[in-house]
Amino acid sequence: MPSSLKTPALSAAGLLILLIVWQIGTQLLAERMPLANMLAPVPTFQSLWDLLIHNQLTGHIIASLKRVAVGLLWALAFGVPLGLLIGQSALAEKLTGTSFQFLRMISPLSWMPVVVMLLGIGDAPIYFLLAFAAVWPILLNTATGVKAIDRQWLQLGHSLAATRREMLFKIMLPAVFGHILTGLRLAIGVVWIVLVPCEMLGVNEGLGYFILIFMDPPYNKDLERQVLEYLKDSSLANTDTLIVTEADLHTDFSYVEELGYELSRSKEYKTNKHIFLHKRK
Repeated sequence: MPSSLKTPALSAAGLLILLIVWQIGTQLLAERMPLANMLAPVPTFQSLWDLLIHNQLTGHIIASLKRVAVGLLWALAFGVPLGLLIGQSALAEKLTGTSFQFLRMISPLSWMPVVVMLLGIGDAPIYFLLAFAAVWPILLNTATGVKAIDRQWLQLGHSLAATRREMLFKIMLPAVFGHILTGLRLAIGVVWIVLVPCEMLGVNEGLGYFILIFMDPPYNKDLERQVLEYLKDSSLANTDTLIVTEADLHTDFSYVEELGYELSRSKEYKTNKHIFLHKRK
């Protein structure tokens, strides 16, 4: 096989193996939880196709991409200058090394309560959390790139009486550009991980918001009964556990007593209702 075709073929084989493992995993899980059949590859891709053809994802994708772009721009605005400074100055590295390493180990999501209190809900706290998550790989890779610059290039610039601006834009930034891109690539991966829970902070669009909305199962699919049948023999819920089930307003729950549950109360709305249950003692 030509080398030009070998890499795509191996990539396709890797994806095929992933799909097979995914299918086997859902089948094994479905033996204990029938609801897991909905997580298999075919139903998943069918749901994705339905969302795409009904144009339910476009607005959320655009909103999420905008937040990712803004967060990365702020991370670049702070990370690159700080990385250049730390890479050039041993004093700056010693002053910031311990504190930056400490801050870097703090999960960005742990800042969520503080940021919401200070910035409120909306896009502002999301921008901060994304930038905080993305700044560290950019900063550290930029500093590493500065340290790796061939000193002969710097000496040549000084011997030609280059100004600081010329040293920065003609020698240093071109030399560390690859390191900055590496940091940016790592930052993009981190930002997408942080984005989804961040978009559950009081916004009304975005992939995280979309996932939060669709955590509730679709109505009139008898999924409520499947979950309750699973929970009746599961250690996930005991007699002290309050189970809240959301369903269509006309869904029949007369079977819950047969499953060993007691109905505490029911709260009805215009189109749906909440059923409050607990296991019978």
